Amino acid sequence: MIELKSLYKSFEDKDVLIDINAQFENGKTNLIIGQSGSGKTVLMKSIVGLLTPEKGKILYDGRNFLSMSKNEKKTLRREMGMIFQSAALFDSQTVLENVMFPLDMFSNDTYRERVRRAQFCLDRVNLIDAQDKYPGEISGGMQKRVAIARAIALNPQYLFCDEPNSGLDPKTSLVIDALIHDITTEYNMTTIINTHDMNSVMGIGDSIIFIYQGQKEWEGDKTQVFTATNQRFNDFIFASDLLKKVREEETHK
Repeated sequence: MIELKSLYKSFEDKDVLIDINAQFENGKTNLIIGQSGSGKTVLMKSIVGLLTPEKGKILYDGRNFLSMSKNEKKTLRREMGMIFQSAALFDSQTVLENVMFPLDMFSNDTYRERVRRAQFCLDRVNLIDAQDKYPGEISGGMQKRVAIARAIALNPQYLFCDEPNSGLDPKTSLVIDALIHDITTEYNMTTIINTHDMNSVMGIGDSIIFIYQGQKEWEGDKTQVFTATNQRFNDFIFASDLLKKVREEETHK
């Protein structure tokens, strides 16, 4: 579990995060949503240590990340997996070599053991047959699955996903969502997802927090979306005429 307690972050005179309190539970896909400029990206970067908040606590299973020593933070980061918006694969390395990268950096296993672990992860995302290909030779959806395999190579306790469906078609996005959700529950990871994708909200939103102008405006899960009474949340979620119609139909059932 990751807990945020009274988290504040500002840049110069502008408050970007204001008194954020949240819990992200193990075995659940925890979503952070909000419009562009709301502060959700700053929140994600603060949780993983790319930015340092001015006040508050970030607790990883009770361990305060902000008060850790440099070595303690380094150890904790080995428990984290990251899926970047652009997949961020190395073009000059094969799919297998990309997945092996964190193992080569942080594992003391033999080469054969690292290969075996990387192949296991590729098999988990149904890409073992693509292990000898290069990123430029596979589709965007396949690249995202390689990124997921790489993110779980070190068997992390915490998984962070920054817009994992960015640039993907709706059908492929559903595949990625299902894969992230299945891996989260299978390995009981604490998964946090930054997303704009409403299909993700309704499909895998085990826990959702909505950020508005740096503050937490609403929290709940996918079953509570249609009955939410927060006007700012509703304006964000049901911005399109189609979703407004869906909401009307759901509320009249």
